[in-house]
Amino acid sequence: MLLSRDNLPETIADVAALDDLLCRPSQALIDDLAGVDGDIMVLGVAGKMGPTLAGLAKAAAPGRRIIGVARFSDASVEDWLERRGIETIHCDLLDEAAVGALPKVRNIVFMAGRKFGAEDDLSLTWAMNAHVPAIVAQAFHTSRIVAFSTGCVYPFVPVDGKGANEATAPDPPGEYAQSCVGRERMFEYFSRKFSTPGRLVRLNYAIDMRYGVLHDIATKVLQGKPIDVSLGHLNFIWQGDAAAQALRCLARCDTPTSPINVSGHEILAVPDLATTFGKLLGREPIFVGKEAPTAWLTNTSQAVTLFGLPVVDTTRLITWTADWVARAMPSFGKPTKYEVRDGRY
Repeated sequence: MLLSRDNLPETIADVAALDDLLCRPSQALIDDLAGVDGDIMVLGVAGKMGPTLAGLAKAAAPGRRIIGVARFSDASVEDWLERRGIETIHCDLLDEAAVGALPKVRNIVFMAGRKFGAEDDLSLTWAMNAHVPAIVAQAFHTSRIVAFSTGCVYPFVPVDGKGANEATAPDPPGEYAQSCVGRERMFEYFSRKFSTPGRLVRLNYAIDMRYGVLHDIATKVLQGKPIDVSLGHLNFIWQGDAAAQALRCLARCDTPTSPINVSGHEILAVPDLATTFGKLLGREPIFVGKEAPTAWLTNTSQAVTLFGLPVVDTTRLITWTADWVARAMPSFGKPTKYEVRDGRY
């Protein structure tokens, strides 16, 4: 079954149903990948979003070779991928020789990076977020490279505006976000040097029922925990839509590489979201802090022009999340830390 607004479920029964939904392609994705030659390799496939993207690519292009590369410290991720017909390769992306030995496929999706615990070892954060991209950009300079970045590369912008667009100069707080600017600069430098086509996907925030800003807010409402509204506005997107837009960027690469914001087109207030969850969950939200006039927000006009609106809308995401949390369904236990303003993760 293809993904469309007309056939979305009212609720998501369990993890298996969630995985199937996340990996359900739209006709637009199938059509775009049909126009892109070559196989697809996903570097850093074992993160929260990597399996979705690889599974979606395989479902949209079943005759294509899809390869997932990671260290695979969790063997269950490798098993999950292989059951879906995705080849797996073990590789430490910090090992330049190992990266150089990977298959030279036509299309690279780069998803490796370090965020959670970034402050615990800043040298490793910079190595993963800036040095590894330099290694990859040189090893695959004859490929197309769609590289995941983050909306956190932008400065805070007024909450009553439209969000930062791709012309907004990066100027983020904290070394994590600064290292993400380093990631982009490495891909940009080598794209210019070798004329490598690519895109830099500035994503915030992806929503999966097991994690994400909606999961964080709903869980706090249900548990009666205070919700900090100091970073009181945000935008977000269904993880399946985000993965699909990243894959569709393979058909829209620029030389040199260029950024594109990927998120929901709406700027939403945290208190409003918490209040909605309170009604759905039968709880009164508790708020702390004072809303600031600025936040990390992105303007997704370019993505909407290229891809249309996300298939899964905000109302659906909220109702799915409330139902999932109310039933105490599985969680990754990894808060997004969306409320952090100093860049220290």
